[in-house]
Amino acid sequence: MDKLKRVLSGRDAEEPSSLGEVIDATSLGWGTRVKGFIACFAIGCLCSLLGSCLLWVPKKGLTLFAVFYTLGNIASIGSTLFLMGPMKQLKRMFEPTRLIATIVMLVSI
Repeated sequence: MDKLKRVLSGRDAEEPSSLGEVIDATSLGWGTRVKGFIACFAIGCLCSLLGSCLLWVPKKGLTLFAVFYTLGNIASIGSTLFLMGPMKQLKRMFEPTRLIATIVMLVSI
């Protein structure tokens, strides 16, 4: 069946490499990327809000705040990976014009 699909699509002459199959299998559609972004961003905002609310818990409040607020920030930053892709995100974060902001953010976390 795969050979028939290759013939009909005009790709019969070249055999797909295993790297090409991995890239095709792991690429996400635009709708899936947006859904992943929204879900990850919502989880990040929820964790940050929960961390802020847990700040007022006696004795363990500061620890809970630090954990949940950090997880919220990481999830919110990670949500953009769905839209841009991990390598493009890292390249943009470490551009010379954004390097200081990236370092300050990572050290703050």
